[in-house]
Amino acid sequence: MNDLPWLDITIFIPLGGAILLGAVPKDRVGALRTGALIVAVAAFAASLGILAGFEVGEAGFQLGSSLSWISEWGIGYTTGVDGVSLWIIMLTTFLMPLAVLASWSVDKQLKPYFIFLLSLETGMLGVFSALDLFLFYVFWEAVLVPMYFLIGLWGYGRRVYAATKFFLYTLAGSLFLLLAILYLYFAAPGEPTFDYRSLLGTELAFGTQVLLFLGFFASFAVKIPLVPLHTWLPDAHTEAPTAGSVMLAAVLLKMGAYGLIRFGIPLFPDAAQALAPLIITLAVIGIVYGALIAIVQRDIKRLVAYSSVAHLGFVVLGLFVGTIQGMSGGILQMLNHGLSTGALFLLVGVLYDRRHTRLIADFGGLAKSMPVYAGVFLLVALSSLGLPGLNGFVGEFLVLLGTYETYAWWVIPATFGIVLAAIYLLWAYQRVFHGDITNEANRGLSDFNVREYAMILPVVALIVFIGVYPKPFLDRIEPSAQKLVSQLNDSSVLPEGSGVAEAP
Repeated sequence: MNDLPWLDITIFIPLGGAILLGAVPKDRVGALRTGALIVAVAAFAASLGILAGFEVGEAGFQLGSSLSWISEWGIGYTTGVDGVSLWIIMLTTFLMPLAVLASWSVDKQLKPYFIFLLSLETGMLGVFSALDLFLFYVFWEAVLVPMYFLIGLWGYGRRVYAATKFFLYTLAGSLFLLLAILYLYFAAPGEPTFDYRSLLGTELAFGTQVLLFLGFFASFAVKIPLVPLHTWLPDAHTEAPTAGSVMLAAVLLKMGAYGLIRFGIPLFPDAAQALAPLIITLAVIGIVYGALIAIVQRDIKRLVAYSSVAHLGFVVLGLFVGTIQGMSGGILQMLNHGLSTGALFLLVGVLYDRRHTRLIADFGGLAKSMPVYAGVFLLVALSSLGLPGLNGFVGEFLVLLGTYETYAWWVIPATFGIVLAAIYLLWAYQRVFHGDITNEANRGLSDFNVREYAMILPVVALIVFIGVYPKPFLDRIEPSAQKLVSQLNDSSVLPEGSGVAEAP
């Protein structure tokens, strides 16, 4: 069983399932829902084979395939997993069955809905596995189409506007990525190739490195998103269906940060080092700005969307401070944000199914009618703001610890962002769940049903487990993190006063 190509099987199970769902009659609602759930669970089960076969302590790529695809153009089907991609792949397959469960209330055009949702999963898994730049770009662009339709056809209110904005922002950034990839292809030593491992160490003039890095960065910064390229995100989150919001926040945003880790730093270490102070500045601005804007939001979904801008700022901060703690914390925080924010969107979806509103002012006193829901919401909110003992604390603490070693002055505004997170989350919680029930529509609301328990409890369990015992996760992350920091710090360009610490 260990000899099976679990990574490739995991990538294509959702796409294969989507094709099979196409044969199910559109009026067989139960069969479509059950079929989509079975496919999503099967992909998660296959990904457990990746986790079981992953060698702890190994910094290189594992469990992948290398097949010739279009050999005359130097294009291959090359995949692999390391400590950076392992947990994001696991996060993707873990959350998809929960996103399917959250889609039980979807009742229009169910067949194309699940086909797009499962196709989206294959695209995301491909992004996190591809080691050929052409293959990576194909998967990167393939994600756009299903997400565009999920928002545009099954979203709310201004869904067409939100979907179009998402599509155009991401597509515009991708053009710079494509140009940079093509330049690398022709600059490859020997025969032109898109193979990532062959391109590592390609000798490029510093100015060329900077331009190519900016080409990659433009695309990845839009997807993260970093301020000021974030304006598509609140609209997309607010108008997307629950499953779309969950996968967008938990996984799609990580594609940008992952791209910086996988390609930006290793391929262009001199440029990454030289531009690190600027990127760190943008990250810290995002932490504070996202939190401040979240405080004044009236729509709870929009509040969570702006919280993502702040949380992803922590991720990027950790990636570029040049320390093992910062890099490990940034990678772990990608997983933690996916769990906490994914859970928040699942919970908002539960509330919307009952009240068909997301305005904070429309609620109040819900803890009286939905006590279990209120307790779970509080726990997830506390994990999002970084309470010790829950998952969010571990990643943020490591990022701050790593930042203090090299860019100590940025710890103060970053910590202020955590304080602001406590303000916007706890204030929103107080208004939604406490006080008197002044709106009669909030009386007698039912608590979790069996499907909703099955949807939320696995996430809650992981939130607590990582907070109490993060070692299994960090053990698999740290070898890759150390390798990345060495690549960043071994750069020949060290800006004066950068304070970058030598990698141990």
